[in-house]
Amino acid sequence: MGVTYDAGALVAADRGERRMWARHRALLELRQVPTVPAPVVGQGWRGGSRQARLARLLVGCKVERLDDDQARRVGELLAKAARTDVVDATVVEGALRRNDVVVSSAPLREADERPVTTRPGPLGHVVGTTELTARAGGGCRTA
Repeated sequence: MGVTYDAGALVAADRGERRMWARHRALLELRQVPTVPAPVVGQGWRGGSRQARLARLLVGCKVERLDDDQARRVGELLAKAARTDVVDATVVEGALRRNDVVVSSAPLREADERPVTTRPGPLGHVVGTTELTARAGGGCRTA
C-alpha cells in the first residue's frame, strides 16, 4: 500500500502547513515515496519562486505521467460515475490501481457540496470511498 497526494495536499504544502510537512517527512523516513499524478501537479503549479515549498515537496514525490491507456481508464471511470473532473478521476484511478490511500489537506467535497466519505487518519484526511469509486464498484483503501 502506498500514498497518493491530491491537489489539497499540494496546496497545504505550498501554504507551509506544518501538519502536511510532518506527514510528508514521516512518509519519507519510512521510505514511502508519495505519488502525485501529473494532472494534480498541473492543477496546483503556477510557477515562480513563490512556489518554492511546492517545488521542494515534489522533489520527494514520484510524479506519475498520464499515458494513453490510463487516460482511457480515467474516461471509463468518469463515464461509470457520471462525472467530468479528470483530475479527481486520475487520482482515484491511480490509487485504485496501486492500492494507495489518498491524502488530502481537508475533507474532500463533491462539486455539488455533498461531502465525500473521508476519515481523519495519521496521514491526514484519507479518502475512503468517493462517489467515483462507489459508482465504479471499487474503493480506496484507508490507512
